[in-house]
Amino acid sequence: MFGLLINEKEVKEIEYLVKREMEEILFDLEDDRIDTIAKQAMEDRYSVLFTLFRRIAQPGDCLKYMRKKARYK
Repeated sequence: MFGLLINEKEVKEIEYLVKREMEEILFDLEDDRIDTIAKQAMEDRYSVLFTLFRRIAQPGDCLKYMRKKARYK
């Protein structure tokens, strides 16, 4: 486990970057041309990013990015 001391401006920047990356993944998950293996890797990455996001974001913001179970097999 690591500790990190950051100021409010840095928190906002990290939040912005993580949100942008999660939105990009969500967009790509809707693309039918991407195969199942790639989508699973994207889901795994999204999970890691969402865990990081939960640590810095307000609870209301987290609700917008919560995922339902994956629908593809």
